[in-house]
Amino acid sequence: MGDNRKQKLLNLGSEVLAEALLKFAAQSDIADDLVERLVVSPKENIQRFKKKLSSLKRSKRFIDWRESSGFAHELEILLHDLKAGITDPITGVELIAAFYKTDDSVFGRCDDSSGYVGDVFRYDAKELFVEYASRCSDKKKIAEIILKLNRIDDYGVRDALINCAGECLPESVIRTMISKLQELADQDKDEYGKRHHLRLIESMARQIKDANLFEKTRIASWGKLSTAAFIDIARVYLESGEVETAYSWLKKIPKDETFQVNDRDQMLLEIYRKQGDAKKLTELLYQKFKLQHSTETLQELLEVVGNDKRGEIISDEVAFILESSVLRESDAEFLISLGKISEAEEYLLKRADQLNGNYYGRLITLAEAMAAENCNLAASLIYRSLLVSILERGYTKAYPHGISYLKKLDKLAVSITHWKGFNNHEAFKDQIAHAHGRKRSFWSKYEVIPE
Repeated sequence: MGDNRKQKLLNLGSEVLAEALLKFAAQSDIADDLVERLVVSPKENIQRFKKKLSSLKRSKRFIDWRESSGFAHELEILLHDLKAGITDPITGVELIAAFYKTDDSVFGRCDDSSGYVGDVFRYDAKELFVEYASRCSDKKKIAEIILKLNRIDDYGVRDALINCAGECLPESVIRTMISKLQELADQDKDEYGKRHHLRLIESMARQIKDANLFEKTRIASWGKLSTAAFIDIARVYLESGEVETAYSWLKKIPKDETFQVNDRDQMLLEIYRKQGDAKKLTELLYQKFKLQHSTETLQELLEVVGNDKRGEIISDEVAFILESSVLRESDAEFLISLGKISEAEEYLLKRADQLNGNYYGRLITLAEAMAAENCNLAASLIYRSLLVSILERGYTKAYPHGISYLKKLDKLAVSITHWKGFNNHEAFKDQIAHAHGRKRSFWSKYEVIPE
């Protein structure tokens, strides 16, 4: 589709396209900026970049969160101007550094709760920096620019250049940077400043896979280590190929610790695979499967124990799920994914009193799945919980969804002949009409206003 349109445009000829682009530029500042960037010389584009940068630093206009996306786009265009004008890599690096120095002017007058503006610094500007720095032969100069820029990082965006050092600098230069940062950390009397420099060392130690340095730096920074520190240190050892040391750090974590348990377990799985420890690998995969029943965790387990165990494992686990007294929407989803529709229906009906409409994301999927399999009573009970949740909260913005649920209930009720001890549809409607009849904005849109 795209290639076909491109060819058709090319067939129109340059004069037609130029006229169309100029007309568009007259109506759009973004298009006008693009045209200007295309027609001026590289030197003029550099001047445009510097002029915009100066304007950015001088501006006092506050950018609220609703404007942040557009403001972020303006910053992206600014970087496009730079890319269009710079061929000399060291000049490009210096100007990107100048862009990062506007962080106080930018974030000091911008509500970036959406993260759009920060992303321009963390990703777009960083990628352009790496592009220029990779082509620059004077790597020591690049290192100096990065270190000078990161002496202060009040808004947490300048460290993006530390975090990409491994992409554009050799290990020898990075180690020199680490030595300088260590000197700064040793000299800094302020605890925050000291930790700032140590955190930068951690980043570079991880990039050059020096796990021992990462460990020493984390200890120097934190003192007494937490579960998060154990996991971080283990991860760097694992990335560095030191499997046994990584394992020794994970074993420091109490077995009943739940903080970052998924990260820990994922590393343990990788470690057991590298160690060839099939027994521990199987035990952990069983544990993972039981904690979160899904086709993914089942398949991961079967890849180790063998697909011939599939029937036995599924049979045992379905029985376990049906015996459990606690409702877990994920277990119902698992039963459906296995094609165990009658079991899923039984599971939901027996635990209908536990359905909580506040968890609408998963419940909608379950209701739709049950209705698709003609398990209309189970589907109705789920839709009821969703509707009651909206009405009890008086959440007027969700009333259109509530009306949709009630109309679905009207249709489903026609095909339900046995309510298995649950209130029939009319009794349910009487119940919600009695409890929520004064919510006129809901009932008026439903078309039937209760007396």
